[in-house]
Amino acid sequence: MQLADYDFLLPDELIAQTPAVQRDASRLLCLERQPGTIESRQFTDIVDYFKSGDVLVLNDTKVIPARLLGQKQTGGKVEVLLVRQHHEAVAGIKEWLCLTKSSKPLRAGTVVNFAPDFSAEILEEMASPYRRVRFHCEGDFMQKIETVGHLPLPPYIKRDDCQDDRSRYQTVFAREKGAVAAPTAGLHFTDKILQQLIAVGVEIVTLTLHVGLGTFLPVRVDDIRQHKMHAELFSIPTTTATAVNRARDEGRRVFALGTTSARALETAATEDGKLQAGNGDSEIFIYPGYDFKIVDALITNFHLPKSTLLMLVSAFAGRDFILSAYRQAVEERFRFFSYGDCMLIL
Repeated sequence: MQLADYDFLLPDELIAQTPAVQRDASRLLCLERQPGTIESRQFTDIVDYFKSGDVLVLNDTKVIPARLLGQKQTGGKVEVLLVRQHHEAVAGIKEWLCLTKSSKPLRAGTVVNFAPDFSAEILEEMASPYRRVRFHCEGDFMQKIETVGHLPLPPYIKRDDCQDDRSRYQTVFAREKGAVAAPTAGLHFTDKILQQLIAVGVEIVTLTLHVGLGTFLPVRVDDIRQHKMHAELFSIPTTTATAVNRARDEGRRVFALGTTSARALETAATEDGKLQAGNGDSEIFIYPGYDFKIVDALITNFHLPKSTLLMLVSAFAGRDFILSAYRQAVEERFRFFSYGDCMLIL
């Protein structure tokens, strides 16, 4: 339960800075918990691990260009990152919880200009590290940020976002706008692979979890049990809950595509392993000792040292087994993190 237990050595050159030439051209490390084997494959081989009747749950959230670059009225540069819409905002008022970066802390009343007809006012400092921000613009707010905003690539990608990221840092099944980071395990999937899975007899269903900062903020306590996750909005359709519950009743496997899908499924699970449809906030923190109620198999990317995501996959497959797989991935020069390679845990 100590943070140091989730550390590993990773050469900087293995942190992927760009996506693979093609979505499905990445590599796949397949872990089978029983009998404890680790096998290196190509991602296109993933279809071989499915069988008729399996259910694959996708997160259809869509990343928004949430990084806004502007200036204070004094000329100072400011970066504002949208995190989530503020629940208490009056209908029609564009208020968001945001992170801000500037040479000096932004106080309430500060105005930031992004374009001649697009600005923001800092309303208040919220619980660290957020600020409540009200935006002013002509026309549709989401259309405005599509024009003015930048995709919020993770800080370990040491370059500015480019036009190619608009499509590649987005899954092919992204539909519901609201995420500030991609559900990266889904980036490997193509329409062709999804069709191959359907042809095998796999049932594909969706949910939405708008990936926020809760998944990525660093753990700052030595005892991981003291860490608190930040809330992320999720929605599970009735059709998805019905399909998952039917599969579990019939002994068929449920695959979660990504830790975000897994977190949404486990958040909405009852104690007796039923999935409930509906909307809500996910604040679940999954670490070793957690008893998974819905997920039978997990598709995921490789995660940062000491991260909550590494703790989640350790809960699913065992810390020692996961760290052994990570050491093998480093030795075999797999690519890590958002634009990196993929792992399948059965």
